[in-house]
Amino acid sequence: MKKALAALLLLSPLLASPVFAQSASAPAAPKANSQNNKMTACNQQATGKTGDDRKAFMKQCLSAAGTPAPAAKQTQQDKMKSCNTAATGKKGDDRKAFMKQCLSNQPAA
Repeated sequence: MKKALAALLLLSPLLASPVFAQSASAPAAPKANSQNNKMTACNQQATGKTGDDRKAFMKQCLSAAGTPAPAAKQTQQDKMKSCNTAATGKKGDDRKAFMKQCLSNQPAA
């Protein structure tokens, strides 16, 4: 009986440690906030800039108050809806050319 109790006392920290480790590490995970999102967006927009140009751009971008994050990329279905709406009144080859240009996101020539 004493051996069983001693073995249980020796093993109890090993049994309890995974539970404690899970509960302790859960709050440590950082949550995304608006500043992180803003930093990500500004970094993406600053692609290709270097040195002082990049530094000035990042300063201006991060300090801009209330600027909305860049819009999510439009889906193909959304493109079709907006292009169809914009093509109202066009017929035949004009509509076909307009839809081709609109859906490919190329500027009108």
